[in-house]
This record gives sequence, structure tokens and C-alpha cells, in this order.
Amino acid sequence: MTGDAEPRSFRAEVRAWLATHESPVHAAGVPLDQVMFNNYADHEEWAKQVHEAGFMCVTWPQQYGGRGLSHREAVALHEEFADAGVPLPTRGLGESLVGPTLLQWGTPEQKLRFLPRIVDGTDRYCQGFSEPNAGSDLRSIATRGDIDGDSIVLTGQKTWTSAASYANMILCLCRTVDAESGRDGITYVIVPMHNGDGSANGVEVRPILQPTGIADFAEVFLDGARAPLDNVIGGLNDGWRVAMTTLGSERSGASTLHVPFESQFWRLVAEARANGATANAAYRQKLAIAYTEVQLLRYQGLRLLATDVADQSLGNAAETIKLRWSEHAARLARLSTNLRGARAMLYGDAGASEPDEWGRSFLFSPGYTIAGGTSEVLRDLVAERLLGLPRQREPKAGS
Repeated sequence: MTGDAEPRSFRAEVRAWLATHESPVHAAGVPLDQVMFNNYADHEEWAKQVHEAGFMCVTWPQQYGGRGLSHREAVALHEEFADAGVPLPTRGLGESLVGPTLLQWGTPEQKLRFLPRIVDGTDRYCQGFSEPNAGSDLRSIATRGDIDGDSIVLTGQKTWTSAASYANMILCLCRTVDAESGRDGITYVIVPMHNGDGSANGVEVRPILQPTGIADFAEVFLDGARAPLDNVIGGLNDGWRVAMTTLGSERSGASTLHVPFESQFWRLVAEARANGATANAAYRQKLAIAYTEVQLLRYQGLRLLATDVADQSLGNAAETIKLRWSEHAARLARLSTNLRGARAMLYGDAGASEPDEWGRSFLFSPGYTIAGGTSEVLRDLVAERLLGLPRQREPKAGS
């Protein structure tokens, strides 16, 4: 880990800036699902101010628009914004997934071409991995990638695509060798969703409405979507290892995960105190367990920060991290519903068209244990990769 163990000077810089800049929205006004999936599309003006202050993608190298800060300083940034009660906008999947992947696998030219456009908000990304018949098992993807001169042309369908409705770039997995080749025939490519004149680049987005009344996900249909071969990351037919870096970033994010969950926990405690639920010993015990889970997330993140990245398997650690935060989120959503009693059935204030923070969290919570790999699949990975247990055998046909 680089940088100070406790970055006091950077904390002071962030506090001074926050003292003179007022966010138009309180942190409680940004639903947890938006925080977890880095969706801040509704807070453009605040994001612009945060970017101008130099608080976007702070760990990225300076030549790509970052500040070259340590991950501990990034944690401090999240904590200071949370303490001030204001949201910390990010650059969405471009910051959390594309950036880490390009920093590891991109060529110098690709890094210079793509990364600064993420930092300044020019490009917004969605993730085209999952398909109707290839969810947690991405080796089964069927989207074709055909080479046409100096371009790659994609045809197929993606689903459960987060942030597709406001993205202008999609990072895609496609098959450039027949399906029998499994993961060895997969290519990782960045595809513009529009042409230079603003027309669709063979990409159609169909939003999927959720029980919350919001369409965070979408189906994406690729019909001759074109990208230059220069947009292939990691080489043709060798995208599986690149995708594993992206999935590791998606499933972990460990160093700052505790921040939104701790803020949410204390808001729930305030609710419990207001309606008298803290007088119930069973609720007090469940709240204590929830607080313990948040602190375990915090310590797990600090442990990773204190580990030399070269000596750890991010992918293996990521499975346990993703399991912990997603199942904690689902349990807390159920607890909040029970704790609030009959009020939990209401859509917030009278006449509200969308559920309040707790209702939205409850309705969205099943998705936490599905997105980024289902809990069942991740437990298999933990058993095989971390515990060394034998791989689960597939059932024989007809059995």
C-alpha cells in the first residue's frame, strides 16, 4: 500500500472543500442500489463540482486524469463525504469496472484514448456480459463477433445490462471462435453505442421495468454493432482473462463498501428509535448483528488494502466479499421491513409515485444476490478456489 497509513492531509483537503460546497441532495436521497451500482446519472451538477475539485477516479495515474492517490486516500474520500451526509458521485461502471481493467490489460494508446474520457464524464459505460442463456456462466455466451477488415461486428443479445439507458459505450464479451472452444474463443471489446452522427450503431436498448417502478436494467440487442479492432482489449480470442479482471472489480470494491452500508445502518437505527422498535430485544439483537456485518466488511477491505496486490488473488477474495455484502444487504432490507411494521407497506409520503429508501431497498434486494454472480455460483467458486474442494459434477442426462 502506498501513501500515508492515515491520510490526514488529504482528509483535511476534502473537509475544507465540503465546508464550502453544498450538495443539492442528501446522501439519504440516493438509494442504495444507485450507490452499489455506481449510478449517479441524476446528479450531474454535483458530479461536475466533484470532478472540478479533483475527486473523481483519484487512484488512477495522473496522465490519465486521476491523481495517483493511494487506495487508503480513496477510502478517506468516501468516509468524509459520508460524514458530511452528502453523496460522492462516481463515473459509474467506467470507474469501477472499465478503468481497472484497462489499467491492467490496455495498451498505452488505449489507456490514453479511453481513461480521460471516463474521468471527465464524456463516456458512460454499461456492461454487456450476461445473456438470456449465459448468466453466471459466461463461457456459454453466444453473441458473435465477426472480423470485417479493421473492424469487429457484433450480433447477439445481452440482458440485465445495468445503466444501458444512459450509457454511450458498452463493454462486450463476444464469441470470435465457435462455441465449442469455450472460454478460449471469447473476445473483450469496447463498442460505441452511437455513430458519430448520433444514430444507433446497431445497438437497441429495451429497458426492463423493476418492481420499484424504475428501469435500472435493460435488454440490449446487437445487430451489426461495429467497433474498430483497436477497441479489442487483451487480444482476439483471449478476452476471458480480461473479463476475470472486470468481474473481480465488480465483485469486490472492498475498501469502500462499508461506507454506504454504515450510513444506511444508522438511518435504520434512527427509524427504530423513532417507532420504539429498539425496546424489542429481538430487534436490538438483529441490529447488533447488522452492525457487526458492516464492520466485518470494513476490516475485510482494510485487510486487502494492507496486502501487496501482486501477492493476492483478487478474484478469489472477490467471491467472499460479494457474498458478504449482497447477503447483508438482503437481510437488512428484510429487517427494515419488519422493523417498520405497517408503515413499510406505504410508498413513503402520501401520493408518492416511487417507494421511499426502505421500500426501494426491499424491492431491489433480491437482485443483490444475483447481479455479479449468484450466491449459489459464488459459493461453488469459494469451495473450489479457496477451500480446494473438488469441482461439482454436472448431473448426467436423464438422471
